[in-house]
Amino acid sequence: MRNLIIDLDAIAYNLGVMRQRAGGVKVCGVVKANAYGHGMVEVARKLEEAGVDYLGVADVAEALELRRAGIDAPILAWLHDPHEMFVEALNEGIELGLANEDHLARVAAAAEITGRLARVHLKVDTGLNRNGASAAEWEGVLRQARALVAEGFIQVVGIFSHLSSTGEAEDLAQIARFDAAVEFARESGLQFELRHLTASDGSLNYPQAQYEMVRIGVALYGLSPFADHDSKEYGLRPAMTATANVTQVKRVPAGEGVSYGYLHRTAAETTLALVPVGYAEGLPRDASGKASVSINGKTYPISSRIAMDQFVIDVGNDDVNMGDLVTIFGDPAAGVPSADELAAAADTINYEIVTRMGGRFKRTYLGDLD
Repeated sequence: MRNLIIDLDAIAYNLGVMRQRAGGVKVCGVVKANAYGHGMVEVARKLEEAGVDYLGVADVAEALELRRAGIDAPILAWLHDPHEMFVEALNEGIELGLANEDHLARVAAAAEITGRLARVHLKVDTGLNRNGASAAEWEGVLRQARALVAEGFIQVVGIFSHLSSTGEAEDLAQIARFDAAVEFARESGLQFELRHLTASDGSLNYPQAQYEMVRIGVALYGLSPFADHDSKEYGLRPAMTATANVTQVKRVPAGEGVSYGYLHRTAAETTLALVPVGYAEGLPRDASGKASVSINGKTYPISSRIAMDQFVIDVGNDDVNMGDLVTIFGDPAAGVPSADELAAAADTINYEIVTRMGGRFKRTYLGDLD
């Protein structure tokens, strides 16, 4: 009675759109956080089938899950437990994004234990001030990396960073810092193949910063990385549709309160329809009284409070019955509310909406997996 319908063909199509927009450079398809709620293994298989160059995950555990599922594509993991030993990662051919000397030392130790050359990407912090070597740390990281290359423990595959997406001036300043950090690495004698800086937003806005590879996340799933531009403007197709079935309808008189706190009271005799989706499935409680859903081709506001398991729709005198399909969000081209609209109603971003969808939803996949 609760379904997330994932269109894998749309994801493959969006990969092609973003590859073309990136001028044919390598694409790292980001499938961290269960592929932004779309199903990491299923999405990775589709992307591998579609010829993605890399798969990007946050941590080694996600990368190992992909390997156990039979995914052979290159995988890059970049957020690490401070005590991670990296042995299993190297045994499974996982490439590692590293940002400090301690992790470099741990990776070198794992390389010595396994007898495998560690393929690493060095991350420099260009102003986001999250993961990455600071300007003060960068020289030391490069020095250690050069020594470990000489000892035969590591190969530096790439140098990367991440934009803050604060605004054009800030992004351009970060691009300049990245270029300077890369040039410093080259001048120090370090050899590498790839530079990658931009995610979906930067790849669309700054073609000069696409370098040898781009990392594409939210755009793969058919969503715009910008609140003021929708996916249609970029030729992207939303891949997730969230649906449920009406589980109960009832006629109630005027003046009745509906659900917790009586956020909604009936203005006249009306029909109420119960939908079995709540914040346990990831539907934001903050969207109460502001979001809308579609039933039988018509849009209705979620006028009641969103509870843990359910919400109630006031459908007036419309012919709505038990079992009718409710679309919570999907492709707006189909005439239904979008993830962007739900995000706006909850004062958040579309990334969060799709990523948080789960709970008792059942995922159904469209698109052949050869």
